[in-house]
Amino acid sequence: MTATSLAGQQVDPYPEYRRGVVFGATAYGLWGLFPLYWTMLAAAGAVETLAHRMIWSFVLITAIVVWTRRGTPLRAVLRDRRQVLLLTAATALIAANWLGYIWGVTHGRVVETALGYFTGPLVSVLIGVLVLGEHLRKAQWTAVALGTAAIVVLIVGYGEVPWIALVLAFSFSTYGLVKKMAGVPAIESMAVESGLALLPALVYVLFLEAAGAGTFLSLGIGHALLLIGGGLVSVGPLLAFGAAAVRIPLAMIGLLQYLAPVLQFAFGVLVFHEHMPLERWLGFAIVWLALMVLTIDGTRAIRAPAATPR
Repeated sequence: MTATSLAGQQVDPYPEYRRGVVFGATAYGLWGLFPLYWTMLAAAGAVETLAHRMIWSFVLITAIVVWTRRGTPLRAVLRDRRQVLLLTAATALIAANWLGYIWGVTHGRVVETALGYFTGPLVSVLIGVLVLGEHLRKAQWTAVALGTAAIVVLIVGYGEVPWIALVLAFSFSTYGLVKKMAGVPAIESMAVESGLALLPALVYVLFLEAAGAGTFLSLGIGHALLLIGGGLVSVGPLLAFGAAAVRIPLAMIGLLQYLAPVLQFAFGVLVFHEHMPLERWLGFAIVWLALMVLTIDGTRAIRAPAATPR
């Protein structure tokens, strides 16, 4: 939709909204492409890859803090004990999330990682009830019940509890809760989190290299550059997401968030040819139905904010 200026030129009345959609699609699209990246680092193993991801994320976010002159607000965050403690918890949660994701991708379980991010919104609703004491509408209860049924079906389909999916869903949802409680802007939050993770990550990498078990120096320049690039592919989508969050409504972000697991699921099935028996298809179908119910209900709630929860 365009408008006409006094000079007769066509003017876009929603430039920031459109930029926000582009930023959001970029963030979730990059997250959806992650399986292709991390599988190239399978030789390093999940823990070493995670350690390098933390180290190079710190290097990149430090450069961003210096470039944007965010040192003063960063020091203010570091002086706030409550915020530092919450961000310490957030660091542990995102480390668990990243480790579970990298392990799943490099061990042929890309579809299960997609399941984790599909079920994340349902877990967030459950956390809202159990932790924040929120009251759910009927549609939200229906979505949670469908999600629970889907997990039962998928346990049958996998022949075991899909623990990678559950780790990803619960760690990321809890991470979001802790970050919300901390209330720290994106760049400062990322700087503190990467700073807290730097020392253990650096110690682990140096130990591996000293023991001759590390891959950074032994598998060629291409492999080393991929490990270094882990920082860019970690920070880049988060910055794009931050740019989207201030430009578009939460409902649009909620719709865009499904782009990542859709791509991950497609890669798992079409590129990596993971086995999908009928039970798994049925479980995913129930999850998708639950997400449809949750999304429609959320959209209606945003359009009618004064409505009383049923």
